[in-house]
Amino acid sequence: SVPRCYLNKQLATVRVLKGDPAELSCTVSRDNVTGTWFKDGLKLTSMDGVVFEKKGLVHKLIINKAEDIHAGKYRFEGGDVKTEASIFVEDPPQVDKVLLKNLTSVPTVAKAGEGVKLRIPFEGRGPIRAAWLKDRMELGDDSRIRVDKTDTCTTLSISSCDRRDCGDYKVRLKNDSGVLEINLKLMVIDKPQPPAGPIKIVESSANNITIQWKPPKDDGGKPVQRYLVERQQVGRNDWETLGETPRSCTSFTTNKVEEEMSYYFRVRAVNAEGVSDALESGEVKAAGKGSPGAPDRPEIISASRDTITISWKAPCKTGTSQIMGYIVQKRKKGTVTWLPVTNVPVKDKKLKVTGLKKGVQYEFRVAAVNAAGTGQPSDPSEPAFARDPTKSPGQVQDLKVSSSDSTSVTLTWNKPEVQDGNDVKGYEVEMRPYNSLSWTKCFTLPAGSTSCRVQGLQAREKLFLRVRALGDSGPGEATELEACAGAAAAALVSPRFLIDDTVKNFLLIKAGDPIRVKIPFEGSPEPVVTWLKDGLPLPGRAAVSTEEGISQLLLRAAELGDSGTYTVELGDGLGKRETFSFQVQITDIPQPPGAIRLEENVPNTVTVTWEPSASEQWEKNLYYTVLKRESQKGLWHVLGDLIYNNKFTFTRVVPGRDYYFRVVAKNDLGASDPSETVQPWRIWKKKAEFRVKAQKYRGVNQNQPPRFLVPLKCHVVVTGSECHMSCAVGGHPPPKVTWYKDSRDLSRDPNYFCTNDFGVCSLVVLGVTKQDEGEYMVEASNEVGRAFSKAFLAIKGNE
Repeated sequence: SVPRCYLNKQLATVRVLKGDPAELSCTVSRDNVTGTWFKDGLKLTSMDGVVFEKKGLVHKLIINKAEDIHAGKYRFEGGDVKTEASIFVEDPPQVDKVLLKNLTSVPTVAKAGEGVKLRIPFEGRGPIRAAWLKDRMELGDDSRIRVDKTDTCTTLSISSCDRRDCGDYKVRLKNDSGVLEINLKLMVIDKPQPPAGPIKIVESSANNITIQWKPPKDDGGKPVQRYLVERQQVGRNDWETLGETPRSCTSFTTNKVEEEMSYYFRVRAVNAEGVSDALESGEVKAAGKGSPGAPDRPEIISASRDTITISWKAPCKTGTSQIMGYIVQKRKKGTVTWLPVTNVPVKDKKLKVTGLKKGVQYEFRVAAVNAAGTGQPSDPSEPAFARDPTKSPGQVQDLKVSSSDSTSVTLTWNKPEVQDGNDVKGYEVEMRPYNSLSWTKCFTLPAGSTSCRVQGLQAREKLFLRVRALGDSGPGEATELEACAGAAAAALVSPRFLIDDTVKNFLLIKAGDPIRVKIPFEGSPEPVVTWLKDGLPLPGRAAVSTEEGISQLLLRAAELGDSGTYTVELGDGLGKRETFSFQVQITDIPQPPGAIRLEENVPNTVTVTWEPSASEQWEKNLYYTVLKRESQKGLWHVLGDLIYNNKFTFTRVVPGRDYYFRVVAKNDLGASDPSETVQPWRIWKKKAEFRVKAQKYRGVNQNQPPRFLVPLKCHVVVTGSECHMSCAVGGHPPPKVTWYKDSRDLSRDPNYFCTNDFGVCSLVVLGVTKQDEGEYMVEASNEVGRAFSKAFLAIKGNE
């Protein structure tokens, strides 16, 4: 006999990018197998861009440049083997490489007030969904912004841009083949904001006045070049230009002053785009030659419902004579008019101010007095309420950086926990550089605000920010964090995993398919992420990427050796670690079983044994299914399923029939190609020997016409099953029995099996189909007469 051909290596499913080459290959056990290729059930003889190749035992189908037409299910048949796999042609969104480089390497620059239009043409299999995002939020149409999309491009239009439109943008293009994300940067340039205030009077004397300010919080996207300083004498309308300072100098001294004269000062910042609005000072008085200097700002000692106690220190410059006392003034917060607290100078450096209105917020300032006159007043004190003392507000909750760009950081927080009788009246935001211990006030916000944007930062500048709640009794304890312009930061958060229903503890992956696992986490500063497999580093084929709180493992084509325990570790750099583990089981559609052997160990039975599938070596959940069919019928019927050994015994063998057997290996992913018997199996029917003892003839005529002792009965059976019809007939001489279907003699039809055992007549219909439905008749005849019996066979389809 000719040895059978086996499949040593079956076809494997291929995923290929459109335009790339693709290849399917299989290996058979015999060199003389020619083989035929099929696509989607149709035989391939020739196809554009497809080459068939045979080298020894290896058969290949090669596609030089994969196109959509090449996607489908392919099958190879040769000799006794058959294997199939699919080719998936992926066509993810793509953007021209030159355009992509230009868009991502250089920021798009626009002037404030101008329109901006960002257009991204793309290619790929439709439909493609396009989304524009800024600060991780998807942009939608509003009065200034419009997002348009066609089948080949997407456009973001901003009708009149301003500085708030600066930042990082992301275009996300997605179809069923993949996702393309493009990061863009938009820079809007404008004139700077006014210098940060208030203007501080560093020195005021009879000869000169020195003022100081801070750089603008937002330079408009262009460096500040210089500052313009102007002065106005109190009582006049015109402003006089005093001069300018370079960008590095934020102070100015003028000697164009008159003794005992009062002035206003204002400062503007200048960049390449224009001049900012002005920052104006309060009234500044030039001291007399012998007048004392200004004391430090007063401090609030205590407060009640109608009194506030303040204290202050003597000025460093006492003038030409001894200080005789101090003039104390007050004003309601938000007003400009200062009112005297006393009619005569106060000799002590502490004063209890009485007669205040309950619930009103006051500011105080002090000026020293000597024989030459009254000196320059101090800076105003911190505002204080006239009311009984209460507890300070608690700390703000969940302070974090929600977003940042190259020049700004956006903070968000939640209100402090509620305390009896201590409502939050507002918030104070302060900042200090990384290398400084001095805090600077940025904002004072109303109670309803729980976010702010700190602008005017340098790219990658590190700084500290703190927020404190303000109450009637003053500020509460501050909450602090570290931030960096251009990179969002958050308060210190211990590393932890954010495991939800999308993260599985066990993954069953088909060999050849990708392994893609995303593990979300959080931590600040960002933790160090380490991946391990069975306690060891990942194989070189594994790719790990970590960004924006998600770490992803990717193996593009899983192999059986990739099964195991995978562990993700989060480390904070201080020895603290968090771990998460999950199991991966790599499996595949099983290899077919080996050769089948048939034996009749017990009369009228057949024992089917087969060589195990090669997949038993790596597949724990492998089992077998045994099927049989009978000659002349094309339907296979399951004899046994969930068989975990390599043997099965079939006991309902009908002698005289031909049987074919098939064995299939199965697992959770599917079934292997079958292993089948080539030659039919038959148990020969042994005819019983009967001896009839002849009776003596007594001269009586024993002939009787045929008659049915048990008539035929109607049957209803299911498609594919067997139907047994039987009856009993008597008569002498023994009648001849003939079966008919719709008046057609069935005696010579091999699809029907007829027997007549001493008057018990049977008709077996093998594997009934819809064509077997109809009226059946049995005729019994002898030399004396005839008899008939009829019945109807109805066929019921499988459901």
